[in-house]
Amino acid sequence: MGAYLALLIALFYSGENTEIQIRRLAWTVMLILAGAILGIAVWFIIIQKWMIGEFCPYCMTEHTIGALMAIIIIRQAIKNRQRQKSTSKSADQPLKIGVLIIGGLLLAGTIAAMQMAFLPKAIYQDGTSQQADLPEVSFSEGPIVGSKNAPYIIKVLFDYNCPHCRKLHGMFEDIINHYKGKIAFILCPAPLSTQCNQYIPFDVDDYKSSCNLAKIGMAVWHTDPKAFAEYDKWIFAADDDGEWQPKTQDQAEEKAIQLIGTDKFNAAISSPWVDQYIQTSVKLFGQTIQTGSGGVPKLMFGQHWITPELTTADELISIMQQGLELPAQ
Repeated sequence: MGAYLALLIALFYSGENTEIQIRRLAWTVMLILAGAILGIAVWFIIIQKWMIGEFCPYCMTEHTIGALMAIIIIRQAIKNRQRQKSTSKSADQPLKIGVLIIGGLLLAGTIAAMQMAFLPKAIYQDGTSQQADLPEVSFSEGPIVGSKNAPYIIKVLFDYNCPHCRKLHGMFEDIINHYKGKIAFILCPAPLSTQCNQYIPFDVDDYKSSCNLAKIGMAVWHTDPKAFAEYDKWIFAADDDGEWQPKTQDQAEEKAIQLIGTDKFNAAISSPWVDQYIQTSVKLFGQTIQTGSGGVPKLMFGQHWITPELTTADELISIMQQGLELPAQ
């Protein structure tokens, strides 16, 4: 690619005096970079939309600004060509401008191809708790995705405000199907808030409502497991634009009341079981951060736990087999 770009420059500027060469070389570099910036912006949009499945607002702002700068450079190059259109050897003629932009796009394409060719292995943190007396979670009482009689029941520590937890949630069905129903997931809320999780050192604005959202979700489950299935689907569902934002406490309460009624909701939200179940999950969370990461989502099986960085369900299956020592099928 470098040789290709050098050849372009040599062909375009041979025979020019030094001053003109420097000026046109500058335009060449800017046009190639403009094409590369446009190509990279498109590539990262593809990554976010179809590979990651989420958009980063800061990244999108950066890409948008870069794309606008590239368009300004191209527009200015065209204006410059118009001012110099009497010069037959102008490096800013339309064909040459197009070739330089395509050169930049090819450079971006090369970078994208290299990324696809050298994808890193799935990333995860794992560990084994040294505590023999980990808090017990009752599979018959807690919310389970899959069959409670499955031989492999994975505890899932999560937070309703966590986008990575939401992504993990969307993979459950594929994983259960892969294992032909031999695996299930029990949901264990571990809110990342100091209000109910003593292992969190300080509060972050994005997670200040996490404890209340956990209580609302568990109150729905404790009252009506069938209603919880609808609630669980709703709280992790994307909006009409295909984007997902954590639900507010008011929205969650309104949905819970709609599903189970005001009286049942008020009774369940103050039930000792709700607080006890959340605290059991929090204690599990605390045992894992003694030997590793304190983030969520976290999957636990026996004494083993993993905190994966998720891309696809197939990758997660591979991570689970390695980190949790689960069988292939």
